[in-house]
Parts: sequence; structure tokens; C-alpha cells
Amino acid sequence: MKVLFVEYPKCTTCKKALSYLKSQNIEIEDRHIVEEVPTVEELTAWIHKSGLEIKKFFNTSGKLYKEMNLKDQVSTLSLEEAVELLTSNGMLIKRPILVTEDTVLVGFKQEAYDEALRK
Repeated sequence: MKVLFVEYPKCTTCKKALSYLKSQNIEIEDRHIVEEVPTVEELTAWIHKSGLEIKKFFNTSGKLYKEMNLKDQVSTLSLEEAVELLTSNGMLIKRPILVTEDTVLVGFKQEAYDEALRK
């Protein structure tokens, strides 16, 4: 199974997730979220595939999110507006993102990775 792993290399959570994937001998396509920001089409598809609400894709603990005062705005954005905003800067997107054939996971929880990779 080959998965897409979208990450920011300096992020400690991303490092943990990547280490875990390597320890499981998972073949990965690794993408730097800032150098290769997901496209509007990719992110829209991932949101639908994940089943998560849009705000779960925002890096709410990030400096840029806070500087832009997005906390109160995010809940009022349409899907299209939110995706446009997210794709304007990779640092706004929560990471890592794991994209498998069946699912999309945001953040890193080993149990969720285990389940997604067993399919």
C-alpha cells in the first residue's frame, strides 16, 4: 500500500507520524505542505473523503491562524471560501495529512493510523 503523507518537516507531530509509518514499512509519497500546497481540488476531495468538518483542517494552534484572527471566522465560511483560504498558505492547514485509498486522516493518532493502514 502506498500512501500520501503531507507534512511540514519541522513539525514534531509530523516527525512522529513519519517515523511510525517507516517503522510499519509503509510506502509513502512525502509532500512538504508549504513547498507544495494542496490544490483546491485535492483539499476539497480530502475533506469529503475524511468525513470531518472543515474546521478540523485548520491549524488552529498555528501562528498564522492566530495572526489572521480566524477563530471566529472559520465557522462562518462556506466550504469553497474555507478551501480557498487554506490553499492560500500551507501553514494554515493542520498536519500531517495521511491520504490512503479509503480515508484521509488529519493529525496523528497511532490508533487511527493503525486502523487506516489495516484496510
